[in-house]
Amino acid sequence: MFDVIEEDLTVLEAALEAALSSDSALVSDIGAHLVSSGGKRLRPALFLLAARAGADFDRDRAMPIAVALELIHTASLVHDDVIDEADTRRGSATTNAKWGNQVAILSGDYIFARAFKQVARVGYSSHIYMRLADLVCTLSEGEILQDHTVYQVPVSEDAYYERIRKKTADFLEICCELGAGIGGMSAEDTANFARYGHAIGMAFQITDDLLDLQQTAERIGKPAGRDLAQGYVTLPVIRALSVLDEKARAELTALITNPKMSEEEVARALALVRATDGIDYTQEQADAYLARAKSALPASLDPRIRETCLMAADFIGRREF
Repeated sequence: MFDVIEEDLTVLEAALEAALSSDSALVSDIGAHLVSSGGKRLRPALFLLAARAGADFDRDRAMPIAVALELIHTASLVHDDVIDEADTRRGSATTNAKWGNQVAILSGDYIFARAFKQVARVGYSSHIYMRLADLVCTLSEGEILQDHTVYQVPVSEDAYYERIRKKTADFLEICCELGAGIGGMSAEDTANFARYGHAIGMAFQITDDLLDLQQTAERIGKPAGRDLAQGYVTLPVIRALSVLDEKARAELTALITNPKMSEEEVARALALVRATDGIDYTQEQADAYLARAKSALPASLDPRIRETCLMAADFIGRREF
């Protein structure tokens, strides 16, 4: 899908390894484990696509920001796994599963610091530093909101959308905004590219929440139904609560607000959601965001960049992992 930036992504992998190397063998082992665990590299890929779309693309100047974006994402996942008590991610053992919670938390802190060290080495504008700081603040706010509302019925769909905006959509928006800016795109085209990033970010998280209800642990690389078990009430469940009859709604509410749900109770909650149009309704919302993303792309884009951006949107809409 990202053939147009294939060489850039190859350079990115080597740069990620270098960024997480350390004089400490343990810290280097943790960094190597995280890099080798893979991932979609969607955030730096979007940044590099946007940067290549401008007339002033310079790989050497762009790469530290690409690395920083992926490191920020990685650090947030390391902390997420501690919070969620997760044992696997992307089919591999999590940092906390291999080395314990204390090492994992400190590793996440270390990776955040390494991210900002990447950009501190280059003379970027203060705007770039501010946007990266905004990003970490927003991610943290999203996690705080999510943690504060576990095992609670959301007051509205808007509360759900605010949470996923802070956790995912703002991140992809900033990736596209910074890429377009450093590539030399006009202010108008940069704003349009940022809107593209925001919209596919919303679709990406909505789709991720769907996968938790639809797929198996073997396919998505983490236990299926884990969101429900962890008390995260996502859009399919919110929709189900709005359309179920009173008796079924009361049963589903009792299940999702129970911090000690058994596997059988999780399965029952899934069955109640699947008996409604919750999954179809949620897919429609994801599709609507993807349509917005495609329509937001700047008209001035190189055809190869445009095609890749459209492919990225289509991938998000149909992905199964």
